[in-house]
Amino acid sequence: MKMQNDVVPPSSQALAAQFVTITEEEAGQRIDNYLLRVCKGVPKSHIYRILRSGEVRVNKGRIDQLYRLEQGDLVRIPPIRVAEKTSNVAVPGAEFKIVHEDNHLLVIDKPAGVAVHGGSGVSYGVIEQLRAARPEAKFLELVHRLDRETSGLLLLAKKRSALTNLHDQMREGLTDKRYLTAVSGNWVNKRQHVKLPLHKYTTPDGERRVVVQAGGMESHTVFSLLRKWEEFALLEAELKTGRTHQIRVHLASSGFPILGDEKYGDFALNKQLQKATETRGALRRMFLHAYKITFTHPDSGAKMTLQAPLPAECDRFLVSLGQPVA
Repeated sequence: MKMQNDVVPPSSQALAAQFVTITEEEAGQRIDNYLLRVCKGVPKSHIYRILRSGEVRVNKGRIDQLYRLEQGDLVRIPPIRVAEKTSNVAVPGAEFKIVHEDNHLLVIDKPAGVAVHGGSGVSYGVIEQLRAARPEAKFLELVHRLDRETSGLLLLAKKRSALTNLHDQMREGLTDKRYLTAVSGNWVNKRQHVKLPLHKYTTPDGERRVVVQAGGMESHTVFSLLRKWEEFALLEAELKTGRTHQIRVHLASSGFPILGDEKYGDFALNKQLQKATETRGALRRMFLHAYKITFTHPDSGAKMTLQAPLPAECDRFLVSLGQPVA
């Protein structure tokens, strides 16, 4: 991206329009999404207002918010003042366990307890740390997200074409994402479909929560029983839709909370599990792991299935439970 002025001008300087030439990596995205990304801190309502008013121009002409940028387009961004950041946290570069990497994709095994991106009280996450560790990377974006407490496979795109392709696959239901989770309760069915509508809301302190509610987003998870003990069960969860906290809320609402889930789980049991007993080991994290994903490679068209083994702390906990009853 070549700019004649900074997108976000210092408050001490006079505000002026910016003229941006779209690169190959930036081509293909909608103008509204592009502006939301480069004009960080500007309210979404203001972005759409300047689009409707015609203040944003492409190649000197008016466009609507659905216009898709092409390589070489000259974009005029009108004078915009954004809220100044109150803090400037240095992001430490970090690399994570790489499951697969090529010119288009980076797939890592994210540890539990690490956010995928900054926000909601978190200064930075996986994406910011990877960008800091790879300053030469021209493009690096999350393809999808994992909850902070969830470990496992996380896809990142190294080219915009790969990002768009994988988003299309996910939207059309062409990817297959599988999770391993341990729950409390007497799970009976070998295979069970859960279809409960989910409604997302934000608590007064800014925390994201999800509830089962009529009129909510259609949601579908398929659970398969892998192992069973007297009080616990190990399940495979197959996502048919990809809603926020879907697996966690579907299980909790069905009476089988995920072990260690601090938002939707059995809080008294979670506290007990943090200490080992004579009959089992300790569990100090949420037992939810994205262990397998199948998709079509965005460049070669080859079918790919990637896996990440169950983390050691989860594996040790299962071993400590002894021989399964089923």
